[in-house]
Amino acid sequence: MTKNEIVVDGEKYVLASSVKGFEPAKKVKGLKYVIARTYSAGVFAGYLKVIKGKEAMLLNARRIWYWSGAASLSQLAVDGTSKPKECKFPTEVPEVLLTEVIEVLPVSEKARKSIQEVPEWKA
Repeated sequence: MTKNEIVVDGEKYVLASSVKGFEPAKKVKGLKYVIARTYSAGVFAGYLKVIKGKEAMLLNARRIWYWSGAASLSQLAVDGTSKPKECKFPTEVPEVLLTEVIEVLPVSEKARKSIQEVPEWKA
C-alpha cells in the first residue's frame, strides 16, 4: 500500500489526483453535482463519483459549514444561496470519502454555480 491509498471495509481506494491522467470532475462529463449530508461529518457539495450503501465518494467537494440565504438544504440544492457573502464554505478538496451518508440531494445548475461562487472561507 502506498501513501496515496487507504483501505475501507477491505476495499482499497486510491487518491484520484495521484493517478496518471486524472482530470478533476469539473472536466469529466456525466458526474452529477450533489449535496450529501452525513450523520457526523456534516454536509458537502461536490461531484458524486460513487455511492455504495452509506458511503459516498465526492470529487471537487466543498464542506457546507454554514449557509445563509436558503431556508434548508433542499432550497440550497434547488435555488442556491441568495446571501453568498454570509456563507462559510471552506476550500474545495479534490476528493472526500464520506461515511454514514444519510441524504443525497441532486443540485440544479443554478444552485451549483451559486455554491461554487461562494468566496472561500478561511480562519
